[in-house]
Amino acid sequence: MGVYEELVERGLIAQTTDEDKIRELVNSGKAVFYIGFDPTADSLHVGHFMAMCLMKRLQMAGNTPIALVGGGTAMIGDPTGRTDMRTMMTTEIIDHNCECFKKQMSRFIEFGEGKAMMVNNADWLRDLNYIEFIRDIGSMFKVNNMLRAECYKQRLASEDGLSFLEFNYMLMQSYDFLKLYEEYGCNLEFGGDDQWSNMLGGRELIRRKLGKEDAQAMTITLLLNSEGKKMGKTANGAVWLDPEKTTPYEFYQYWRNVDDSDVINCIKMLTFLPLDEIHAMESWEGAELNKAKEILAYQLTELVHGEEEAKKAETAAKSIFGGGGTENMPETALTDEDFREDGTVDLIGILVKAGLVGTRGEGRRAIEQNGVAVNGEKVTDVKAAYTKDDFSQEFVVRRGKKNFRKIVM
Repeated sequence: MGVYEELVERGLIAQTTDEDKIRELVNSGKAVFYIGFDPTADSLHVGHFMAMCLMKRLQMAGNTPIALVGGGTAMIGDPTGRTDMRTMMTTEIIDHNCECFKKQMSRFIEFGEGKAMMVNNADWLRDLNYIEFIRDIGSMFKVNNMLRAECYKQRLASEDGLSFLEFNYMLMQSYDFLKLYEEYGCNLEFGGDDQWSNMLGGRELIRRKLGKEDAQAMTITLLLNSEGKKMGKTANGAVWLDPEKTTPYEFYQYWRNVDDSDVINCIKMLTFLPLDEIHAMESWEGAELNKAKEILAYQLTELVHGEEEAKKAETAAKSIFGGGGTENMPETALTDEDFREDGTVDLIGILVKAGLVGTRGEGRRAIEQNGVAVNGEKVTDVKAAYTKDDFSQEFVVRRGKKNFRKIVM
């Protein structure tokens, strides 16, 4: 089985252009492909996971990945899947986020001479001459065709509408493909199913600018990449790859808690386990599915955080949920600043500090709905508060059934 056939078997391919040519490129290791990453934060999250796993698979098969960070397009904002405009970021913040991305991507793909490349579209977008760009690139696009794109339809129907700034996004992303084709020989773009219109725009731009005989650029879309973006969100915020934002234990638990109906698909798409081994899991039910979830959680935690952290997270989870001790339980340390003038800290404040809830309002609702326990005892008083002496002994707070945190001073 070639690598392209394996991508299909794992459920990663939704639609393509020029499938036979793409198969030949990928299987022969001659694809120079790019995937775009929008640097709206200083860490990648679970929503980026599938794209990076794909880059790793293709590089292992001899293909050349280009990680394109949108230092230029981030100044506009992709309207896809949004009902309002993004908050504008400074160039300093965008550049910092791009640097953070490269460090995290290095765990998945190998950068260097003749290997993977990281390219920033700020290099050609930030200094564009607007008149020249509109004459040269804008003339290649028909507005009536652009308005058929689903992302534009959604925004036009929203209360805030679509800004002319965001309307330029398709032109910018298409221009990226053209520049990468001309400067790096990029012949293939991968992206989520929500990016299909933008990707087709880039392919068509290359054909129009360079002539059909010269342009070999093709596009492909991943089945669940857009769902992966949603997957990166939980009730308490995003699941980040940065251990300072989401601890290895929290990352492990996130995957350990996926729905029964999703676990086998996640193993297919995100792990590097052999397909034969995964097919054997497809008939698993009941307790066996919990074993599959443990396999998924361990494999992905090892991939992102390394073997040592994966083992620690696995041990901690089994200890906690098996009724064991709290030795490996994730901790949150309180400081003097967390205590009020009367020398107490309220339970809602503890929940927020521990990252078990995103806001005080969410913490209040969790307590009112009998979803919070301290040292194994349910707490229903939203005004519950504790002094420093209460933390001299073991203090464990739990939100829901599976989110634990040891609170220390």
